[in-house]
Order: sequence, then structure tokens, then C-alpha cells
Amino acid sequence: MRKLLYRWLPGAWVDYLLLTRPISWIFVSLHMAVGFVLSIGTGLLQSAGSLALAALTWGILGNGGTLALNSAFDRDEGDVGLLNNPPQPPPHLAKFGFGMMLLGLPFSMLLGWRFVLAYGLSMVMSCLYSVPPIRLKARAGMDMLINSMGYGGLTIYAGWAATGKPLESPIISVVAAFALIMAGGYPLTQIYQMQEDAARGDRTLALALGKQKALIYSAVCILAGFVFLFSEALINFGLIALALVSLAFLSWARFLTPWILKHRWVDVNFEKKGFYNALYAFALTDLAVVLAMLPVIR
Repeated sequence: MRKLLYRWLPGAWVDYLLLTRPISWIFVSLHMAVGFVLSIGTGLLQSAGSLALAALTWGILGNGGTLALNSAFDRDEGDVGLLNNPPQPPPHLAKFGFGMMLLGLPFSMLLGWRFVLAYGLSMVMSCLYSVPPIRLKARAGMDMLINSMGYGGLTIYAGWAATGKPLESPIISVVAAFALIMAGGYPLTQIYQMQEDAARGDRTLALALGKQKALIYSAVCILAGFVFLFSEALINFGLIALALVSLAFLSWARFLTPWILKHRWVDVNFEKKGFYNALYAFALTDLAVVLAMLPVIR
């Protein structure tokens, strides 16, 4: 696909596009859609236009702009999440990324004030995360907090907010759960990049903790997140919902347990595979929550 893009489009255009990491558009939009579906339930087809607008605004313009802005200051040379062998950042990438986020603002206004507030907060967090001199990405703990709040909790809430529905069950527990799960999953995105982050001078959470403690920390946060999901499923949805959430939990335990046990002997390729396993487990958790807590199943 990359070769075809370079054949069809000017090379500089393709570089800008690739650094928005188009594959992430799918992951982020689907995660946001969980909140939307939990709110709408069986009325999804009638609200498909609103969901598409929310995906364009949050998943493509907001998320894509965030990643482009981040790449403008990271200037990665090695592989990054969802983009192998990234191109060198073109000269105006930061302005391009910020421009994408700004373009999302008028679209967000079509989805109600709750969505606008979520989108605006996400924009502020994106800039604080990536842009010097604040650059929270380079500060251990703050990097995790921004991703936990943004990609974990706020993204799934944005889908709910796009329907105009106020906070109520199950979204409160689901937002808390995914914020914790992302808090645990985030160091897994850093472990295979530790050498490059250290060379750049970034003090990431994984570097601050070291591999073993980072993996244990991840496991504890993910377990804590699932406590919220287990409780919500059992109290408000029943045993079938609990079984579905349990299967999602097992998808995390399947790869994280051996990673913890073998962390001293694994190589970067194993760690990179662990990152992608975390993405798949996150997606399976999204699916399990939708199936377990869809309003029609109450």
C-alpha cells in the first residue's frame, strides 16, 4: 500500500499522511464507537450518520492530528506503534497535525456540547503531551496519565457524548475501567522503544520503572480495570456478561503472564509483538464490553 501511495501521490504528501498513522484511525474510532453503541443500543442504524461524523472528528482528525504533532517532535528513526519504518518528518508536520485537530473543532460542534468539551480537552492534552517545553511525554508518569485519560477513558466517553446522553450506568464504570486498562497497557507500548527514548532524553514511565516493574505495574492496572468491568457486568447484566468480560481478561493474561516470567531473556521483536498483542486484547475487550452491556440485553 505504501508503494502505491508514493506512486500515485507526491512523496511529501504521503509522508504527511503516513505520520497520522492511518491504521490507528480504525483502532481509535472503534474504541470510541463502544461508548456510542452502549448509549444507542439497537438504534445504531438510525444513528449511523452521527457515528460516522464522530469517527471522522475524533478518530481521524483529532487522533491523526495528535499523532502527526507527536511525530514532529519525536523525530523517530525506528518503528513506532502502528507504523514501521516511518518517513522523516516533513518540515511543516507540527502545523499540519495541529491544523487537523483544529479542523475537527467545527465538526465536533455538530455533535453537542458534551462532545465539544471532550474534544477540546483532548486537543489541550495532545499539545501538553507532545510540544516542548512542557512535553509531558518525556516525564515519567505524566506520559501514562495523558494516555490513560485520553485514549483510555475520554475516547470511549466521546462516543457516549456524541449521542447527547448524560452520565449514567454503564458508561461511568466503563470509562474508569478503560482508563485503568490503558494505564496498564501504555508501558507496553514503550518497552520495545526504551533504547531510542533514552537516547532522545525522554524519561518515560517504562524507563523510570525498568522492564520488570513496568510489566508488573501493567498487570496490576489492567486487573484493577477489569474489577470495574466484572462488577458492572455481574451487578447490572448477569452471568453471560460476566463470562464475556472474563474471556477478554484471559486475552490479556495469555500474553502478559509469559512476558513477565521471561522478560530477562526476550528480545526487542518479542517485546514489539507484546505491544501488538496488547492492541488485539484491547480490541477484544471493546468487543466483549459491547456484547456484554448492550442495552437490549438488560
